[in-house]
Amino acid sequence: MALYSEKVMDHFRNPRNVGVIENADGVGEVGNAKCGDIMKIYLKIENDIIVDAKFETFGCGSAIASSSMATELIKGHPVSDALELTNKAVVEALDGLPAHKIHCSVLAEEAIKKALKDYYDKNGIEYDKTKFPACEDCHSCCSTH
Repeated sequence: MALYSEKVMDHFRNPRNVGVIENADGVGEVGNAKCGDIMKIYLKIENDIIVDAKFETFGCGSAIASSSMATELIKGHPVSDALELTNKAVVEALDGLPAHKIHCSVLAEEAIKKALKDYYDKNGIEYDKTKFPACEDCHSCCSTH
């Protein structure tokens, strides 16, 4: 059996939504000190719909594929749907990731949540703080997995 699914390889070789959104409505950047992956997600939001999502990722193939798939899963959807996106949903959409690469999907989830929090903060929009991990609970900066 191959280590990576065809979907992972496709999103690695042909990543969707790579780039920067100038004047993005929300930007979220996360990194994993253990593996060196860095993800930055940019969101353009109109009428509570994510009309565009782009990413810049420095990392392994799984990190690039996770970023690509995560942006695909939220584009065209309401902010509330994006807020519910889990790393498990990213892994399932990619037809799986090796156990030692699951942290890449966690980074994608965390980057989207950081971008959404940035959007809320920039616009003075009230939000449920329980939907966002506290910094000490986040795996982005000093992950141990």
